[in-house]
Amino acid sequence: MDHELSILSEAMRRAGREALRLADTGFDTYTKPDQSPVTSADLAVNQILRDHLSAAFPEDGWLSEETEDNHNRLTRSRVWIVDPIDGTRSFVRGLPEFCLSVALVEQGMPAVAAIFNPATGEFFSAIRGQGIRVERQAEAGQAPFTPPERPLALVNPWELRVGRFQALESHLHCRPIGSIAYALALVAAGQADAVVTLEGGNEWDIAAGVLLIEESGGRATTAAGHPFTFNRADPRVKGTLAIGTDLTTPTRTHLIQLSAASRDLRAPLP
Repeated sequence: MDHELSILSEAMRRAGREALRLADTGFDTYTKPDQSPVTSADLAVNQILRDHLSAAFPEDGWLSEETEDNHNRLTRSRVWIVDPIDGTRSFVRGLPEFCLSVALVEQGMPAVAAIFNPATGEFFSAIRGQGIRVERQAEAGQAPFTPPERPLALVNPWELRVGRFQALESHLHCRPIGSIAYALALVAAGQADAVVTLEGGNEWDIAAGVLLIEESGGRATTAAGHPFTFNRADPRVKGTLAIGTDLTTPTRTHLIQLSAASRDLRAPLP
């Protein structure tokens, strides 16, 4: 898979440069039917990635947040699962909490993964069975994520705001973050200790990050503790729990128990 990662890395760096160019010169923002934002930068990044990866690997399938789904991918043994910009709201606001996230899934399991935050220059990558690699471009414009109080759980901003993590806050510092893909990469790199979302999400949000977590020695499951499989007919996922290697055993056990019984973490909606 070295060849696949090499092609992917080059494509992501080119796409990341285009995202930064558009962030500087201007981009258009639209609202999708689900009321989430999408920008012309998301679409441009998606096109660059698809052009490069499809040209290099024409027999592979494709699943992307910004491409109309084609279930022909279900007949392919290898599928690229892509989030062109995870954390679009952060990108729109000029916050360095967005990233490009791509995984090559083989027979339902991520085999190659890369997550690139072009604003900070952080590039996280992995090949199954070969560990995780973290690089940083020296010329990056913004400083990388600096962890506050530890142990640290990175969580969905909306879920934190409505109080769904109250049961955790006596055990971990809960910090909202705009991109779950970036959050997973940070845990894999040892910059945070856990990622928790209780519901929602899609395969393109997490496929690359799951491999990074596993190759770093951590654990990634649904919020209820079930293993992930990818390239399913319905790409939606039911929450995410990722645990890094630095959590103490009591905190790790408590987090798993609370997340599996996720109703205990939830506050009534306003």
